[in-house]
Amino acid sequence: MSYDFAPLFRSAIGFDRLARLVDDAVSNAPAHASYPPYNIEKASDDVYRVTMALAGFGPDDVEIYLADNQLIIKGSVPRHDRAGELLHRGIATRAFERRFALADHIEIAGAELINGLLTITVRQVTPEALKPRRIPISLGPAPATSAPNHVNVSHAA
Repeated sequence: MSYDFAPLFRSAIGFDRLARLVDDAVSNAPAHASYPPYNIEKASDDVYRVTMALAGFGPDDVEIYLADNQLIIKGSVPRHDRAGELLHRGIATRAFERRFALADHIEIAGAELINGLLTITVRQVTPEALKPRRIPISLGPAPATSAPNHVNVSHAA
């Protein structure tokens, strides 16, 4: 299913990224949308945390990228040479790629993998130019007062 955003583009400027996000969300839904499981937490007004359950993955098995306003997390299948036969596989260690669309002015503050949980801290940074600022009002010289209907008449002699 695809949406026609032409009417929006006729009267708005700069919303092409929003249209692309909606189109990607509708048409490119991943087949394994629930793997790996993750949480998104709002820690404060401008700090978020993405936590992914990555049992069996080590730091060398996971790559984190920031590209085109997207946080991209890729995991490769770790290879373990084990002696013996695996009778039951309940811990998934298949390769994955998870993408998160980010708002403007987002930076990745850090990532850590502890006890099988990958936590990525994301911070929204508002540039100084976009922050509200108060404009001071100065007292200038008082305007010259003149008669409202003053007519300057010169007489030629």
